[in-house]
Amino acid sequence: MPDYSLKVSHEVHASQLDVWAVLTDLDNAAAVMSGVTEIERLNDGDYAVGTRWRETRKMMGKQATEEMWVTDISPPNWTVVTARSGGAEYTSEFTVTPNGETTTLTMTFSAELQHPSLVQRTAQFLFGRLGSAMTKKVVATDLADLAAAAEAR
Repeated sequence: MPDYSLKVSHEVHASQLDVWAVLTDLDNAAAVMSGVTEIERLNDGDYAVGTRWRETRKMMGKQATEEMWVTDISPPNWTVVTARSGGAEYTSEFTVTPNGETTTLTMTFSAELQHPSLVQRTAQFLFGRLGSAMTKKVVATDLADLAAAAEAR
């Protein structure tokens, strides 16, 4: 069970296939998502289980780079992306659900501390709400950026 989880959805005025195409286009992700400054692909080929990349974001005035990889996928319905950093495993599950003339793009983000120390547990308790609000804002912005790109196709 994750130590932290949040779910954010965005209604997109585009087809499921257009949303999926934008979501899985790593080569253009930095141009589409305003919070991403760089994507470095670590392997070639189509977006599939095992696809790996380094994603650099500017958050709170600082650059942060994380290695991510696709751990599960069912095109064009959903994909799961995983990252590990700072003693935690982060999972982002994206679902792309058609609703007639629109598509709902949902991201469920979760974090699980791998071997939490007392300090980590205390920090999570003390700063959890602040981190949650910031994470929710980042996720909502990413989804809005992806939606705008899909709607422009």
